[in-house]
Amino acid sequence: MPEITYFYSAHSAFAYLGSARLSQICASHGATLIHRPIPLSPVVEAQGSLPFRDRTQAHVDYFFGREIERWAQWRSAPVVPFRPTYHDADYSLASGMIIALGDRGATVDAMAHAVLQAHWRDDADLSDVGTMAALAENLGHDAEQLIAQAQSDEVMARYHQNGQAALAASVFGSPTYVLNGEVFYGQDRLEMLERALTHPFAATNWRNPPVNG
Repeated sequence: MPEITYFYSAHSAFAYLGSARLSQICASHGATLIHRPIPLSPVVEAQGSLPFRDRTQAHVDYFFGREIERWAQWRSAPVVPFRPTYHDADYSLASGMIIALGDRGATVDAMAHAVLQAHWRDDADLSDVGTMAALAENLGHDAEQLIAQAQSDEVMARYHQNGQAALAASVFGSPTYVLNGEVFYGQDRLEMLERALTHPFAATNWRNPPVNG
């Protein structure tokens, strides 16, 4: 059974936009999804990329504007028509709730999708304990127990370990899918990921051209 390692942040727009399609791909090909929620900014910055707060306004406007709108329509994934109100809030609680349930299986899949959907469809504050408790209860969990586990030192250590694993796998953004060591960055690569499950891409010796002289 193939395994897809899934690196993503719990508040990632494009993780949400690709979430349902990713589940379809896994179901169709009998693939197991290995969840690795990560603290995104530390990973991005460690790889030498700019965090969103330091990017140009044109880039931010494009990202939170037409790009999300188009993909939301393409993937039939409803989104709020604005940058989520609490997008800059701490999302470690939401990440911990996913991690506390394990790293694979239908229960984890459902929690990850529900968290992403709550933020991007419902404008939920992922740092609000009451909001996250209601989400957990709607999925049939003991909210008090799950939130306690999510905030534990053990789970937070695993969260930061996921970040280190992302760096080791050359991850530089969310979502990133890794199949047999091959990295696919962005939900717009999901069709390539699906193809690779049955027809792996041929390896090439890609390198820079020689310097003359």
